[in-house]
Amino acid sequence: SAPSLERPQVVSHVQQSLSYTVFDCKWVPRSARLLCLGSAARGTGVVQLYELRGARLELLREIEKPKPIKCGTFGATSLQQRYLATGDFDGNLNIWNLEAPEIPVYSVKGHKEIINSIDGVGGLGIGEGAPEIVTGSRDGTVKVWDPRQKDTPVANMEPVQGESKRDCWTVAFGNAYNQEERVVCAGYDNGDIKLFDLKTMSLRWENNIKNGVCSVEFDRKDINMNKLVATSLEGKFHVFDMRTQHPTKGFASVSEKAQKSTIWQVRHLPQNRDIFMTSGGSGSLHLWKYEYPAQRSKKDSEGAEMGVAGSVTLLQNVTLSTQPISSLDWSPDKKGLCVCGAFDQTVRVLIVTKLNKI
Repeated sequence: SAPSLERPQVVSHVQQSLSYTVFDCKWVPRSARLLCLGSAARGTGVVQLYELRGARLELLREIEKPKPIKCGTFGATSLQQRYLATGDFDGNLNIWNLEAPEIPVYSVKGHKEIINSIDGVGGLGIGEGAPEIVTGSRDGTVKVWDPRQKDTPVANMEPVQGESKRDCWTVAFGNAYNQEERVVCAGYDNGDIKLFDLKTMSLRWENNIKNGVCSVEFDRKDINMNKLVATSLEGKFHVFDMRTQHPTKGFASVSEKAQKSTIWQVRHLPQNRDIFMTSGGSGSLHLWKYEYPAQRSKKDSEGAEMGVAGSVTLLQNVTLSTQPISSLDWSPDKKGLCVCGAFDQTVRVLIVTKLNKI
């Protein structure tokens, strides 16, 4: 059929074998460079900086650190600085100047156990307010850090007395559209999703999607909350419409069974917030588009506003690896340029075509 010609294609542009396990990969903003973060066989941390030169990746720098590195973000500093914040297997939050990466510019023993997930806002021209970093850990806590403040988090979301600690797998900032507003969303191994309001320092909403929450991401960090995607262990993801919060029912959502295996990551296309990619335990990538309903909210029988969920359409899928694709990052600068890291110890640069046609 003719319309299929317009479907985006996911093209593998470069493959680079690595000598270590890669846990996260990130584009360096305003550059053709990317970072791979991970764990060497001897139990140390690895940071590799590559430059994309035509159809190959050139290794510019390799830095070894004492502990394996699980996650990283550029989101907390300006484009002038482009400092990298990382979370490691020992619970350390470090901020690195990649020009002089020997000693961190900021370091704190943030958690008792591995930092699974990190996010930043207030830098790179995204989000208003302080250049904060959020970390989520196996120790059950979610902490928000301001690097201008040494040693103590500005917020600490931990289980209340008597509540069992759950492994926090994923964290994300959102709603940072002015100096006061900001939320953190966290997903846990038991399916809990919690939305913390940093303005009021309170739990704003919680939900349970019945399955470990592997990845959460707002479609944009720096706008009034619009949509949130949460992915799970069982191959399902949920898109919540975050514009309208009903007093008892919370946020409307649509769920989709993408595949049989774990959905490790979700990443929204920076240039179009209604398109997102999910990466899977089966080594596949799925590209989705969210379609809004005719009306995003309606009144219930009591007259309270409630959200109306839209629908998702699969635009394309591709299998790249026999191993899980555990990390994924879109280039903020070049539409359709994407990097992913998989447990087959390979990093791949992809080009997704025809994104302006959808």
